[in-house]
Amino acid sequence: MTTDSYYDGNCMLCPRMCGVDRIHGTRGYCGASSQIRVARAALHLWEEPCISIGRGSGTVFFSGCTLRCCFCQNHTVSHGCFGADITEDRLAEIFLSLQEQGAANINLVTATPYIPQIVRVLDKIRGQTLTIPIVWNSGGYERVESLHCLDGYIDVYLPDLKYHDPIRSERYSDAADYFSIAIEAIGEMVSQRGEYRFHENGALVNGVMVRHLVMPGGRHDSIRVIKALGERFSEKQILLSLMSQYTPFYRSCDYPEINRRITSFEYRSVCDMVHEYGFSGYFQEKSSAKEEYTPPFDLEGVL
Repeated sequence: MTTDSYYDGNCMLCPRMCGVDRIHGTRGYCGASSQIRVARAALHLWEEPCISIGRGSGTVFFSGCTLRCCFCQNHTVSHGCFGADITEDRLAEIFLSLQEQGAANINLVTATPYIPQIVRVLDKIRGQTLTIPIVWNSGGYERVESLHCLDGYIDVYLPDLKYHDPIRSERYSDAADYFSIAIEAIGEMVSQRGEYRFHENGALVNGVMVRHLVMPGGRHDSIRVIKALGERFSEKQILLSLMSQYTPFYRSCDYPEINRRITSFEYRSVCDMVHEYGFSGYFQEKSSAKEEYTPPFDLEGVL
């Protein structure tokens, strides 16, 4: 697959493989057209310490998403496609502006529908005027073939691995094949980046860090997720960020079993499994389950 392959009227960038003609205005499952759409571009202080490293990650929130998580805290952007259409030249300016503001990296959030445009932008400025690392921050639901297009462009992959159970992934994110797709995508990311590496200032400058959000009633599924990672990857190949910040956002109220925050017992059970496999990384404090950690989507830094 080439970076421009979706322009042939048959978009196959994500695992949905809608096959729609985006260049002529048709929108597929993700909601994106051929135009880059961005909702926010600003320094973000609330990523893992090795991503923000005190001064902030230069986070660019792209509009649209290949998943339909009923608890999504960014639903106005991911599902509602809120944002402003911009050119590739403007996206390049945004990257450079974030670097000038002192960003530790350029953090691309849910950017899968825009892989061709992003690659073209990075071809123009990366390694020349843009010198900070590039982070690919995604839900993990990626085609390996599309990730091939990013090889050599991304320094740090930051995917989720949300579920193991296809019943849960279909019910809460409309993706019964989520685990089988995401575990192979993570394998490709590891293949591209190799062992993770930190700068002397503590910044993660190369590698893969997998995020997993512990959900209400999902303790056993979370344990299966950690086991699957432990059986496939070594503690030198991936870092793990175990998250306790689940908050019943958006349509969680439609699913009574997840319309609550997680318990300390649920979270500790999964933490124990992470320790058993010896993964390094981060354990989020339960106090992080607050709505105020969600950034405002007000087109800051976009126009």
